[in-house]
Amino acid sequence: MSARIFDGVAVANEIRAEVAPEVEAFRARVGRPPGLGVVLVGQNPASEMYVRGKLKAAGEAGLRADLERLPPTATLRELLEAVERLNHSEAHDGILVQSPLPAAMGPDAERRVFDTIRPEKDVDGFHPLNVGRLVQNRARLVACTPSGVIELLERSNIPIAGRRAVVVGRSDLVGKPMALLLLHRHATVTICHSRTPQLAAVTAEADILVAAIGRPAFVTPEFVKPGATVIDVGITSLTDRVSVERLFAPGSKRRETFDRRGSLTIGDVHPSVEEVAGALSPVPGGVGPLTIAMLMKNTVTAAQDRAG
Repeated sequence: MSARIFDGVAVANEIRAEVAPEVEAFRARVGRPPGLGVVLVGQNPASEMYVRGKLKAAGEAGLRADLERLPPTATLRELLEAVERLNHSEAHDGILVQSPLPAAMGPDAERRVFDTIRPEKDVDGFHPLNVGRLVQNRARLVACTPSGVIELLERSNIPIAGRRAVVVGRSDLVGKPMALLLLHRHATVTICHSRTPQLAAVTAEADILVAAIGRPAFVTPEFVKPGATVIDVGITSLTDRVSVERLFAPGSKRRETFDRRGSLTIGDVHPSVEEVAGALSPVPGGVGPLTIAMLMKNTVTAAQDRAG
């Protein structure tokens, strides 16, 4: 029996529909729409694509969205100056600096950016103050991808309380906040990573398994408890035909997509997991749309809080 496939696009559309009247109410009360400032450094093709999607979604939601581009040669100082300008802008309630940043900015560049963005405008939920509030279960602005996963689970009627949840990945951006959000909803949570011994044996105990490691097709059926809910957060673009043919059978739609585009986006979960899991989020069309929807929701929340 194949897994139930979650429709992340439909859930994201539900969230956007709920945000729309809040945007209009804010505009009527304050005299302007909620504003989002986006900073993009360099010309990374994936970042360009993500930013286009965010700006498009913001416009459709009725938000003001402004993009500030910095060249690939920009220094960390120039980036922080751009952030400070948005910090002091009355028109912008949320600030997003697209990752990854150029390696030349240094290994601590993202941390410096997170520290510089004002907590009340931190719509990514990465400022230390907002992370601390999340630990205490009182955050207003929470990392968009993990909060999107929670929305997907809850709106799909997947029970969380009392369930065993395993998160594969311990990043500050996804793994750690994901574990906290599940814990706050009364799951028993385990975080796994590259040094976890007998990883497959641990993940196979999960009722809810979240894969967030950025390793394509890493989670195979042996990692999955039969009937478990599996959430795939990974996004990798494959351009190697041999890899695609190893993963997908001849005549499959995924192979046809690769033949047409020359690349294929896949997640951390192997396609064969669909035959074991009870429910599964696809890549693409699963968590990705929810990340953008939660960014819109966070921007409106930040605007409302700033306006009192």
